[in-house]
Amino acid sequence: MSFPVQRPRRLRKTQLLRDLVRETRLSPYSLIYPLFVCAGSSVRQEVGSMPGVFQQSADHILEDCREVESLGIPGVILFGLPESKDARGSSSLAQNGVVQRAIEAIRKAKLNLLVITDVCLCEYTDHGHCGVIEDGEVANDPTLEILAEQALSHARAGADIVAPSDMMDGRVGAIRKKLDHNDFSDVPILAYAAKYCSGFYGPFREAADSVPQFGDRRSYQMDPANTREALKEVALDLEEGADMVMVKPALPYLDIVRRVKDEFRVPVAAYNVSGEYSMVKAAAKNGWLDERRVVLEILTGIQRAGADFILTYHAKDAARWLK
Repeated sequence: MSFPVQRPRRLRKTQLLRDLVRETRLSPYSLIYPLFVCAGSSVRQEVGSMPGVFQQSADHILEDCREVESLGIPGVILFGLPESKDARGSSSLAQNGVVQRAIEAIRKAKLNLLVITDVCLCEYTDHGHCGVIEDGEVANDPTLEILAEQALSHARAGADIVAPSDMMDGRVGAIRKKLDHNDFSDVPILAYAAKYCSGFYGPFREAADSVPQFGDRRSYQMDPANTREALKEVALDLEEGADMVMVKPALPYLDIVRRVKDEFRVPVAAYNVSGEYSMVKAAAKNGWLDERRVVLEILTGIQRAGADFILTYHAKDAARWLK
């Protein structure tokens, strides 16, 4: 009887051996935790479709941020739920806006956290779209100045990174120019460069109160069938001054994460979005899968595909498990 010379199982014999030769090493430091900040005080309302995720006022946001810091997670990304909305998302620019106040609170608490802010209009417009409406359509160019002013207001409040998610053409360039001309040339831009028109955003729209009141977002978010378009979008955002790029969602687009990682020498983020989170939570609640095992497997897979860091609602749980 002949025996194999090569035996890959030798390196799987014990957990210590498996750890020694592990190719992808997930850690809390590769995670970013999303937070939904609303007006008022002492507000903490769980999102029905996202167990464990809350709409919170700035005081409760601080509690979460302290926990995030203690777990070794390097940063948070803030989404705002304003007190009032209008057709142009004017409240997104207010010095005392919900995101601006949350940034200032985190800075005042002297937490060792990166504060990333989502730059978009969908949470602030009464129609729920990511840009202003003209003649029944989302108007690209009139939206750019508002987005640039929003990013500037976040930088003035103390944001470390601004992250435009709207998918308007030219928005990275407009934001970069606005920041640079106002002495914020050191504030990086994390561009949602390849953001697909996905069915996985449903729970987020409940959390952010950003359901479009008419139509959908297909005219500005990407066709799920396209790869070359994603690479073009990434290239354009980098040409306009993006420092980092993001692929969103993560799980159905791991091939895009890999292509972007291979073709561009910049940090790549992936957003493990609300629908991906909620599916796991629902299945775990029903006893259909082991939540801890599946979450760590998913996050490892996203990192293995090429993501340098992952935005995920699982961040706090994953950090505890990894510790």
